[in-house]
Amino acid sequence: MAENNNANVVAEEAVAIVPVEDKPCTDKEAGGSGGGGDVPATKNKNPFLEINNLDKALATMTLIFSIPILGFIVWIFYVRYSDCESILKLPSFQVEIGIALIFLFLISNGVVFLRSRHPVLGLLIVMVPLLLIFIIGLALVGAYKMESRSVAASPKWLRLKVFDEAHWQDIKSCIYDTGACDDLVSRTLMLKSYDFSLKKLTSIESGCCTPAPICEMEYVNATFWTKKEGVPNPSSPYVSECNLWDNDRGNLCYNCFSCKTGFLKTLQAKWWKLGVFLILASLLLFLAHLILFLSSVVKQFRS
Repeated sequence: MAENNNANVVAEEAVAIVPVEDKPCTDKEAGGSGGGGDVPATKNKNPFLEINNLDKALATMTLIFSIPILGFIVWIFYVRYSDCESILKLPSFQVEIGIALIFLFLISNGVVFLRSRHPVLGLLIVMVPLLLIFIIGLALVGAYKMESRSVAASPKWLRLKVFDEAHWQDIKSCIYDTGACDDLVSRTLMLKSYDFSLKKLTSIESGCCTPAPICEMEYVNATFWTKKEGVPNPSSPYVSECNLWDNDRGNLCYNCFSCKTGFLKTLQAKWWKLGVFLILASLLLFLAHLILFLSSVVKQFRS
């Protein structure tokens, strides 16, 4: 019996010295033990939140950049028959540019909506029309030598066409039919010589409807001038311009170099503006699509 009692005592001591494993307390238990209520669990931040916001902002910016293209398309179709350009067959070229801008608008916005599925393919598709529009814009502003004869409406192309006598005969008839000089007479009928000299004229009005200032003719009205004796200087390169002047409403200075130059300046100013718009639109859309592409790639890489 004594031995049994000793064995029971040893067993109880062994049980007493067995280490008790600590259980990790839960958040609720920790909060309850402190008496301060449950501690709210911290919210996990979305690692893609900033990327998503940037992606949406870039997509919106790209859509905004493409909106002016619609307005410019309307302008292109509205002014395609101005300034006797039909003689040089420029209206058809304007229509082609307008159609190209329509396709650019559709492709640009289509790529924006499909960027998450095919970012690389979308970038390649939109780069082709953007590059084409950019090259045409450079040609229209005369930014490189290749524009001399290859692209219609470029500065050198326009000069070759306007100073071609075969084209000029039709152009000067068109200027006469538009009544540009008759309109000038009706607007300046009551003006004296000094007042008329201060009036700002268009390039066509000053070049085709009035004699060159170096001729120093006496003003009667906008299209009727009397020649003075002894002027201009016979050695002056403009002496032929003075001899070409005729007070007949059907002639005036339509055969003068200044008239051709005035008509050329009018065309070049219009097409230069068109070229600048094409360059700016293509560059802005290119940068927007490139940044949007990089954002989409980073988003897919992190996912």
